[in-house]
Parts: sequence; C-alpha cells; structure tokens
Amino acid sequence: MKVTLKDVAHATGLSVTTVSRALNGFDDVAIDTREHIMAKATQLGYAPNLNARRLKTQRADAFGLIVPNEDLRFSDPFFADLLSGVIDQIADYGLELNITTPTEKDAYLELYLNYIRSRRVDGFILVRTTADDPRIALLQDHNFPFVAFGRADETADFSFVDEDGTDGFRQAVDHLVALGHRRIACIAEPRTLTKSRQRVQGYIDGLMSNALPVDESLIVEGRFRQRSGRESTEQLLDLPNPPTAIVAVNDLLAIGAMSAIQDRGLTVGKDVSVTGFDDITLSNYVSPALTTLHMPAHDMGRQLCQNLHKVITSNGKERPQTIVVPKLIVRNSTGPV
Repeated sequence: MKVTLKDVAHATGLSVTTVSRALNGFDDVAIDTREHIMAKATQLGYAPNLNARRLKTQRADAFGLIVPNEDLRFSDPFFADLLSGVIDQIADYGLELNITTPTEKDAYLELYLNYIRSRRVDGFILVRTTADDPRIALLQDHNFPFVAFGRADETADFSFVDEDGTDGFRQAVDHLVALGHRRIACIAEPRTLTKSRQRVQGYIDGLMSNALPVDESLIVEGRFRQRSGRESTEQLLDLPNPPTAIVAVNDLLAIGAMSAIQDRGLTVGKDVSVTGFDDITLSNYVSPALTTLHMPAHDMGRQLCQNLHKVITSNGKERPQTIVVPKLIVRNSTGPV
C-alpha cells in the first residue's frame, strides 16, 4: 500500500503541512525537524508523487546543468567533485538534475531558450562563467532563475558561488617570496574566464605588494590540463632568464609543469618551485606532493544547489552570493631558492 504524506505526518506527530515543506526543502523547517521527517519518510518507504506535485506547484522539480562542449569533462577531478555535491544536495531536496550539452557550439544559447520555453527545469546552474557572459544576459532578460559558479564581474547582481581567487593567488605569491623567490611565473587558463582573470590578478597583486616587477613574458596563457601545463613550462624554461617558481591556476596545469621540470633533469621544489589551485585528490599523491590552494569542491556544489533553491522558492526575492576563501596547503613542491 502506497505511503502518503498523511502517513508520514502521523508517524512523526507533525502536521501534513510541516512534513510537506520539510520534504520539499523549505528553509522555514528546523534542520533537526527536517532530518527527523526525512528519516521517518525513508523508513516508511515514502515516495513523492512527482506528477501530482508538478501539477500543483507548476514546477518541473528539476534543475538544469548545460555543460560546455569544449574542454570541460566529467573526468576533470574538480568538476567531478563539484558535480557530486550538486547531485547529493539535489537528492536531499527530492528533485532531479537534468544534464545535457549542446551538440554544436553555436547552438549553445538556443538550447537554453528551448529549456526556458518548455519549462523543463525550474532553474539553471551555470559553470565556466566568462566576462559579459551571454547566458547570464539571456536568463536575466527572461527573468529565469539561475545560480552561477563564478562571478561574471565584481558587481554581479545575481546569485553565485565563487572563490576568492585573487586572495588565493596572493597567498601563493607571498609564500614563494618568503622562500626567497623573486622570479615567479604564472600559467593561466584563458583569461576570458572570470576565475582565471581573478587568479592572474591575484598573482599581479602579490608581485606588486612585494615590490616585484610584473614581467609579461612570465605570464603564459594556455588551456586547462596537464599537456598545456607541460608546454607552457617548457616555454618558460627556455627563456634566457627562466623563473625559479611557477604558480599555476589549477592543479592539472601544475602537475603538467612538474613533469616538464623533471624531464629537464631539474628537481621540483629545489630547482623550480610549483604551486597549484583546487587541491584535487591527486595533488597529494604526485611526487613531490603539490603545494596548492584548497577549495571544497563538494561543499561548493551543495552550496550552488542551496542558492538556486532559495532563488526559486523566494520567486527571485533572494539572490544569495557565496564567496569561499581558499586555504594554502604547503607540501613538498615548493622550497627555498
């Protein structure tokens, strides 16, 4: 026999309204009460009637994630951890996650429009935000809920979850300067991406705050993964006056940099120091272990869902903005000059 909301309410001694709001993730139900209700519902085998709920609320009970079809892969460790947080949180809400990718690059915005018109999702999670991001402009023009992973600019008036990449890179540069390094290079992702632009700005700020010159020949803009880190480092090591330290805007680039350094017969952490960003699991298991900036990817994925849920349930009145400050994790890939 099908378990109903009334059955869960009777078992918990609470009202049907309270049970319903708890199971739908509303914030006006205390956390302890929500956990008690969800545990009892699971014990009883309660499964919501999604079709009935959708008809009543006029919502799809689904979030959308359209993955860029260039460079962002599910094998990317940081993105995989972020996605696992999104999935865990959306499951706690009893909602669905609709993941897709455009078949053609120029069909990107049209895919968003199709979802908006069909109301297949209640809101979007945006990843890989760029300066003047056309997706943000489109969703704002249609007054459609979304949360962005990353700000498009410093005056964003929409909901987002972001890291303070500028502060993080200043920490990395300060760490290297304290070790005696004065010629510090930077390997960047494309600076059209807001996260890359912010991190490079932190590198520049770090140099200037330590009275070091900004040498454009030491800033190499590549792609996202190990091969790009390797190629960029080879370019830096071929300079007449190569760097003694390299800061990379993600851990995969840093691992590629370490490979290039070792192939030259040099020692990472002694001849050339290297830092990364994100603190993916692999960073603690490469040799030497990578000095990096820790970002709680799984927690940030959960936070993205929580922020989007607030945007939707408040009908846009709430636009929560979350900024996470990275923490420098010092390992063996950095050392004195």
